[in-house]
Order: sequence, then structure tokens, then C-alpha cells
Amino acid sequence: MTGRRRPSSPRPFPRAGAAVTAATACTAVLASLLSACGSLPGVPGGSGEKEPLTVMTWAPVGTKATNMPGMPAMAQAYARWVNSRGGIDGHPLKVVTCNEHNDSVAAAHCAQRAVDAGAVAVVGSYSQFGRSFISPLERNGIPYLGGYGVSDEEFASPLSYPVNGGQAALLAGNGRQLASVCERVSLVRPDTIQGDQMPALLGAGLADGSRGAARDVRAPEDGTDYADAARRALDGVGAGPGAAGGTKGAGGCVTAALGERTDTFFDSFRRLQPEGSKVRIASVLGSAGQALVDRTGGRSGPLEGAYLTGWYPVASDPRWNPMRKVINDHAFGDNRIDPADPGVQTTWIAYTVLRAVVEQLGEDGAEDITAHTVRQALDHGARAVDTGGLTPELRWRADDMLAVQGFPRTVNGLVTYQVVREGQLVAAKEGFVNVAGTLEKPRAES
Repeated sequence: MTGRRRPSSPRPFPRAGAAVTAATACTAVLASLLSACGSLPGVPGGSGEKEPLTVMTWAPVGTKATNMPGMPAMAQAYARWVNSRGGIDGHPLKVVTCNEHNDSVAAAHCAQRAVDAGAVAVVGSYSQFGRSFISPLERNGIPYLGGYGVSDEEFASPLSYPVNGGQAALLAGNGRQLASVCERVSLVRPDTIQGDQMPALLGAGLADGSRGAARDVRAPEDGTDYADAARRALDGVGAGPGAAGGTKGAGGCVTAALGERTDTFFDSFRRLQPEGSKVRIASVLGSAGQALVDRTGGRSGPLEGAYLTGWYPVASDPRWNPMRKVINDHAFGDNRIDPADPGVQTTWIAYTVLRAVVEQLGEDGAEDITAHTVRQALDHGARAVDTGGLTPELRWRADDMLAVQGFPRTVNGLVTYQVVREGQLVAAKEGFVNVAGTLEKPRAES
């Protein structure tokens, strides 16, 4: 049975006054929430959440010369690790990376990208084009923290904070290391502006051991065959075709510092080395390392017995265990990151310093972390930064600078002596060797 449905009463619209009252009440509730909590739940900048810290890390990748892909990769792994622990003093870390391409224009572009991104620092980066990248950073007050140490500007600019002694320490240290075992030395180095400094630096170390200057063998930075350089190097130590019969280069050493092309040089050298040669070979970390030893045959390869000079303890040292754990847990199998690579190691140390500086600023009550406050903390830090024994404690006050000709920002004059034994890089001498005295002596330019 059907019947008529009772018409429903329409819902009256609120009066204007009631609407205002309701809106006012809502606004009051919102204001109360904001007042009590600082911002709405879930909105960035809420209770306990601090502003992100943006930093830049650059390095050359995919070039015909030296490549350092592990440096930006290590920076990204570090950010994942530190952010999983709440950031640095509560600040999420944002790492922006840039391919420097081993090119002066690209280096300047990377520096400008750091400026545009609002970076508080450029951390753990590699570039030999200091003139190109340092000017944009200086104009905008951005510190360059823990660069690889391959350009002069890293040891001259007041906005640069190096964590190692750079090329100068390696070459001077290599000269001192070789002086104890070599009567004659040939240095094979790139025919570049940076390479032009190498003979004098190596010579300073050799002179400390009462040895004469090395034979300077220039070679192309991106060569594909180094047969000519190998012949000249052998001639320089008395092992060439015209050498006196029977000597076979005894007492001679050839050290090569060609970056990524050092591998190619030693391949040419091996093919030209006379049978039964007694010439010893050497290099510096960054030009040679465990990866190169492994690629060239390990204990049966040409680098067995080679002398190498580095900035840091050998890769097997337990002081690297924290870095290795971060790589294992947060690099997700990224094969760009080799824990034995000095570029990766330098990046780890540089970010260790950044973290310590930001935490110091937090303890001092700094509300904002900016390029200016980071720079001020680096210049006037009350405490030196402990890197877990991988370097001396680091600080960049005027009193901490070494009196090194041409490299006034140097604060770390320590190196390590290493040697390849049974296919493994091991310490040739326990602990660090201080070459500050060698670096501080006046030296004749080549």
C-alpha cells in the first residue's frame, strides 16, 4: 500500500552572524594548534625538525683522464646514513652532486650550481681547476671543505679547508721514502701546470735523504701509450739500451704520478723493462692503489714490491671500519665506491669534519646553519676535529697553518709509507711520517 510521503523540511542556511562566529571559532582552534605545536602535524618545519643542510660534492666522471666517481657516490651514501640517524644535529643532509668533467668551464659551472642551490659548503670534491671554481665560491662566501688536494687554490684560498697535505705532501713524502733505497730516480708526471710542480716537491724529499734531483719525464695526461716516457725513465736510472753492461738499473727507481693513466704507463714500462732489471717502481696513492695492484696480477704482477706514499692509513686499518660499515649498509652495492680509494677516503673525512662543525654550532646555540656560520666555525672553532685517527686533529686557525711555500693553508703534513707485499698494500713504516719540515724548507723550482 502506498501513501503520500510527508514533505521534508528544508535545512535553513546559517545566518551571516552565525557563519562569522563559526569561522572565528575555527580560526581560534587553528591558532591554538599552531601556538601549541609550532605548526600543523606532518608539515615540514614542525616540532623538533630543523631546516635541511644543502652541500655540494663534485668530481670528474667518465673522462679520458682522472675520474673520481666514488667521491659523489660516497657523499650520497653518507647522507643516507646520517639521515637514517636523524640528520646532523637534527638537520636533514641534502647532497647535490656535479660532474666536473676534468674541464675548467665545467668546474666553474659546478661551483655556480653550488651557489644556486644555497649550499652551506662544497665538501669532499675533486678538481684540478682551482682558478675556475674558487672565484664563485669566494664571491658567495661558500667554504671548500676537504677537497682532494690537487689544485693550488685549495692551499691558498682563505675559504679552503684542506684535510690532507695534497700533492705537495705526497710528492715530498715519496721523495723521502725513495731516498732510503734509491740512488737514482726518474719521475714520470703529466705535462700540465700541476705536473710542473712535481719535480721540485719530489726533489725536496730526495734532498732530505742526501739524494740528487730526479730525472723529469713529462708525459701526456691522457696518453694511450707511454713507450717513449718509459724509455726516458729507464735511461734516467741507468737501465736503458745504452747503460753499462751488467748494471740493469741497480739502485734505480722509477716513480709515476699520472693519475688514472699510471696503469697505462706501467703497462708500457713492463714491456720495455730489460730482462732481469733491478729497477724498482713507485707511485703515490691516487695514481696507484690496491685496485691497480689487483688488476695487474697481484703478487705476480709488476707492482709487487712497489713503494707508495699515501695520506692516510692503509685500507685494511681498523680505523676505516666505520666508513666500511656505512658503505656496506647504505651504498646498496654501488661499485663506484672503493673503500681503498683515497678520493672516497677523503670524502669520508671531509663529511666527518662537516658533521663535527655543525654539531659544535648546535652546542653553541646557533639557530641557523649557513655558509657564513660554517666558515666562522672552521676559522675560529674552539675544538679541533677528531677524525678517528685517520688524520691528526684538524683545525684551521692561523696558528695551525704550516709555513709551506706556495701552500699556506696546509694544516696536515703527515703521510704514510706503504709497499706492495704478496699482492697487498701494507704499511712499510708504522704510523705517520711528518713531512712538514721538508715542505717548509725553501726549494728550487724546476
